[in-house]
Amino acid sequence: MAQRDQSALSGLARAGFSRLSEARHWLTELSELLSIPPEEIAPELSIAADPDAALNHLIDLERSDSGSVKACWADRSQREALVRVLGASSGLAEFLLRHPEHLNVTTLTDAPMPTASEMRNDLFTALGVRNGFAESADDVAVCLLRERYRRILTRIVIFDLTADDPTEVLDSVTSLLADAAAAALEAALAIARTRLCDPPVGNPIFPRADVERTRFAVIGMGKAGARELNYVSDVDVIYVAESEGELSQSRAIDVATRLAMQIQRIIDEPDSEPGLWEVDPNLRPEGKDGALVRTLDSHIAYYERWAKSWEFQALLKARPLAGDADLGSEYVAATSPLVWATAHREDFVESVQAMRGRVTANIPSDEVQRQIKLGPGGLRDVEFTVQLLQLVHGQTDESVRQRGTLPALTALSDAGYIGRQESADFAEAYAYLRVLEHRLQLVRLRRTHLMPRDEESLRVLARSTRRPGGAAGLLRTWEKTKHDVRELHERLFYRPLLSAVAALPEDELALSTDQAKARLTAIGFRDPRGALAHIAALTAGVSRRATIQRHLLPVMLRWFAEGTDPDYGLLAFRRLSDALGSTHWFLRMLRDSSMVAERLTRVLSSSRYVGELLAAFPESSAWLEKDRELRPLDLAALRAEMQAIFSRHESLERATKAVLRVRRREILRLALGAVLDIDGVTELGPALADITDATLQGMLRQIRSTVPGGELVEFAVIGMGRFGGAELGFGSDTDVVYVFRALTEETEKAQAVAQKYVSELTRLTDDPVLPLDLDVDLRPEGKNGPVVRSLESYRRYYERWSLTWEAQALLRARGVAGDESLVTDFISLTDAVRYPVQISENDVREVKRIKARMENERLPRGADPLRHVKLGRGSLSDVEWFVQLIQLQHAHSIPALQTTSTLEALDVAAEHGLIKTDDAIQLREAWIFSSRARSAMTLWLNRTTDVLPIERRQLEGIARILDYPPGSAALLEEDYFAITRRARRVFEQSFYGRPDIPHTRAF
Repeated sequence: MAQRDQSALSGLARAGFSRLSEARHWLTELSELLSIPPEEIAPELSIAADPDAALNHLIDLERSDSGSVKACWADRSQREALVRVLGASSGLAEFLLRHPEHLNVTTLTDAPMPTASEMRNDLFTALGVRNGFAESADDVAVCLLRERYRRILTRIVIFDLTADDPTEVLDSVTSLLADAAAAALEAALAIARTRLCDPPVGNPIFPRADVERTRFAVIGMGKAGARELNYVSDVDVIYVAESEGELSQSRAIDVATRLAMQIQRIIDEPDSEPGLWEVDPNLRPEGKDGALVRTLDSHIAYYERWAKSWEFQALLKARPLAGDADLGSEYVAATSPLVWATAHREDFVESVQAMRGRVTANIPSDEVQRQIKLGPGGLRDVEFTVQLLQLVHGQTDESVRQRGTLPALTALSDAGYIGRQESADFAEAYAYLRVLEHRLQLVRLRRTHLMPRDEESLRVLARSTRRPGGAAGLLRTWEKTKHDVRELHERLFYRPLLSAVAALPEDELALSTDQAKARLTAIGFRDPRGALAHIAALTAGVSRRATIQRHLLPVMLRWFAEGTDPDYGLLAFRRLSDALGSTHWFLRMLRDSSMVAERLTRVLSSSRYVGELLAAFPESSAWLEKDRELRPLDLAALRAEMQAIFSRHESLERATKAVLRVRRREILRLALGAVLDIDGVTELGPALADITDATLQGMLRQIRSTVPGGELVEFAVIGMGRFGGAELGFGSDTDVVYVFRALTEETEKAQAVAQKYVSELTRLTDDPVLPLDLDVDLRPEGKNGPVVRSLESYRRYYERWSLTWEAQALLRARGVAGDESLVTDFISLTDAVRYPVQISENDVREVKRIKARMENERLPRGADPLRHVKLGRGSLSDVEWFVQLIQLQHAHSIPALQTTSTLEALDVAAEHGLIKTDDAIQLREAWIFSSRARSAMTLWLNRTTDVLPIERRQLEGIARILDYPPGSAALLEEDYFAITRRARRVFEQSFYGRPDIPHTRAF
């Protein structure tokens, strides 16, 4: 007995049941309801995706409508249709439970599927539509529309589920779903018209004549427009209206707007028969902020003047869906030329990149890898690639102007823009992903694109796709498909670019030069002719190097195109390859590590500063393999390397050149880390200061060993400004002052030696490649004072003549190089000046006066104070002057304020209640953001500037270095203005103590 029970359970498991004990009980119950032995029922259920669910739904149906299941069971095709539907979709099972009379759709399995007009006529007949108006507009009519739609939907599902291979019928299924949606919208429009002029409750909103004279068209967008709709998907639409006869345009727009609103409610508002899907009109001009309905002229005016490139890409799939067919056709005819000219638009590349960024921007991180639609290698990658190829080549070739993804792939292949094998492979991957998406949506008739996590759901999904291997096999196939899609993107779009300039195997697609240039232009290259020349140079010949480059370039071209300056990136890569291409490790590293290759393309297409330095140190590209190689060297390691250089070279000039080369190399290391977001601004400043310290220390040591008279003098270099505060950025000046102490009575000779040290230091640190810029303007008396002074001269000056601004400048003074005893004495001297016991009200007013004068006079002529990151409102200068005034007033009594670091002093001020914590946070944010922006401008432009550019492309380059997503030029600008505006408010309240603003503390 036990053995027989075990055998029965094993049989159920082989049939696909998972809840074996319950299934035995349920089979017995269904057997009694149908008067059929359970052993005859179980094998019939093995074809279901979820036999357990199918069995339960059969019992529920037979209980609620006795005889309904039994009537279907007698016929093999009806039985198979019913079992497959109930085993795949609890949503449709619930529909059939509500309306068992529609079980008779299972008798239509051999009948041809309905055409679009037959679907519309079916709904019109049910609703009694005459001349575009439904017989009734009450809730009963709405529910009847939804019921008849779901009957049609059930027929489509049966057609899909009973096919031997669901991918083979995918195109037909998606077309049928789009036609059914169009029929539902047409029927909803008929009900809406009746509601406006003959509502079930209340008075008419418009006379019937006005509704009749309103030409109204529903334009299908997205998958609805392309006739490739999902089972459950938003139906994207745009509404257009015109008046007819004596009706005014404004009146027609009023009527049409009410019609549009009613359609959306009729389709999806809650009722006894659930809503169908959301009608989404947000692709209309101005999106959610725009008018729901416009005239045709208004649409065209918007598209010609204001529309962004992504809006034209969306119009690629537009087609009339419901309403006035002639008006819909006029709309498509008017917008189509704009669609195919979009690749020439100035913002096309930026818009394309931004659209790709938006795809994943709002996906929770734990869902990205589960996304069938939006994840890497998902449906959107296929659709994006195909649409981009269409927009590039459809400018001149009407044959590729297809709405659907699969027809477009075929057209692109037939026209020779992609290879036939690649087209077939892409179509196969796309069809498989769409089937996965459909099967997941069918379960509950809900919109979803997420691969399930649990084993049972994966098992059911695998059975529903008719693929062997169970849950594990499903996941393997899905992962392979995602990988194939990503690889096919390169093969479809980028590899053919090589064919325009390089000999490829005969069976591979060849593009003409003009076609390749069009494709390069579309992805962001501004000089496609130059880009093709670089590609030709890199891939020419039959050498091993050229072979590897032909393998690498299709992938790298995509990464270059994702950067902000792909032209320079490709040029810099060619230079690098010329320098290193013959080495054994360079191309092997790029071939074997996609991370290194991607990093290299990213830095080269993002930063000319890096590109020029990397040309001088091509071997440094090896650092990209490991994050630790991009971390700054510590000061001790820098000192040791530079000392070793001086020990090896007898010539001071040769040694200093080698030291300057080390300095460039280490700044390159920091620049690579900054572009790749490995090092932050709080690490960058001290690291740049360490490099400069080590350079000056090493050079000064060698100068003193070669210049006679060293026994006569002690000498030191004191860092000032951002250098003294270890807050340097790329391109910052190196502010210093020089001090000496005579060790002889002959002070004039001692001063001459000190001046020789200074002149040699200035001469030997002169670097035309990466200027060191030793700036002595912060010395006493400024440009009118001596370049080098004795310690005693400094003492006398500060005691007698020192001005408040000079005490303020000393707040960031620190010893950098030279005799330690002299440095200690100098710092001790400055402490008495910069940390006074108290500062007078006159001195405080003087600080404020100088700051106000600087704002008016030091800004370059014509510079916008809102865009100047150093001297502008709420930028570096405001934060630093605010902190320095606090230090002048309180550092004597609060020793923790005795620091050269702006941010450290700001934190201490907040801890001691000298500024509110929230205000300190805003100032800190402004200082960090301005510092990052200043360095990013240097990295992008390869020149020093303090003014945030206005030109969009330059802003985009800076934004990308600051780790903004593509298309964020305006966002960077908005963020900078918002952050500095908040900081300026705090500054004005607390520094100037403006009486019209409630202030934190006025100094």
